[in-house]
Amino acid sequence: MFEYGKKTYIMGILNVTPDSFSDGGDFSEVEKALKHAKEMINDGADIIDLGGESTRPGHKYVDANEELKRVVPVIKKLKEEINVPISVDTYKSEVAEASLALGVEMINDVWGLRRDKNMASVIAKHDGYVCIMHNQDTTEYDKDIMESIKEFLLESIKIGLDAGIKKEKIMIDPGIGFGKTFEQNLEVLRRLSELNDLGYPILLGTSRKSVIGNVLNVEPKERVEGTIATTVLGIRDGVDVVRVHDIKENIRAAKMADAIYRG
Repeated sequence: MFEYGKKTYIMGILNVTPDSFSDGGDFSEVEKALKHAKEMINDGADIIDLGGESTRPGHKYVDANEELKRVVPVIKKLKEEINVPISVDTYKSEVAEASLALGVEMINDVWGLRRDKNMASVIAKHDGYVCIMHNQDTTEYDKDIMESIKEFLLESIKIGLDAGIKKEKIMIDPGIGFGKTFEQNLEVLRRLSELNDLGYPILLGTSRKSVIGNVLNVEPKERVEGTIATTVLGIRDGVDVVRVHDIKENIRAAKMADAIYRG
């Protein structure tokens, strides 16, 4: 699915939620979701990341049944009409099970296989890809933040490998905006290259997030230039996949950065 090193892959965000921080309610109907997915693919998205529960700060918990009601009809429609891989953004094994059974290629778990003890075995059973993200309930760290993130990711990788997930199907995400203050988010972005020590492909998800809003003092849909800055600097520091809302703008920036940094 991915051939790392030659180009940066663009993951397009498709939220079918009423309360996502940036596009809540915009694509909660199946036909609207399908139309937006096709627009992102036409703009160059390599993979579509479908989310049925907002994970923004202060989000409302959604149970697995409600999440499935939101994502399953969209997955079925996407599988009929698009030809790029689909990722589902969930930390619930029931949602992952149903999604993978419908042909979804990847699970994007914001709790790094930790929140649901069955998640890793479900992904392994379906021979799926997984993105393991760093996350925690507080912004307190008892050691250097990058060392904490790397330790967390290595432990989660072990959970995945022990369950039978193939090494080549794992990617990692430092979790910008999750369990981190504004200053901590900037520090992680400043030190992204340290994640290369782990030897796994890196996904970066900064699109329209509050760390950008706090710097630029603009609303979420006005944060495209700030997102592009993190995309380009991330590619310089070894990022392989960027998860973004604004495909066309980020793919142009990524192509330019690839030409410079990947040759």
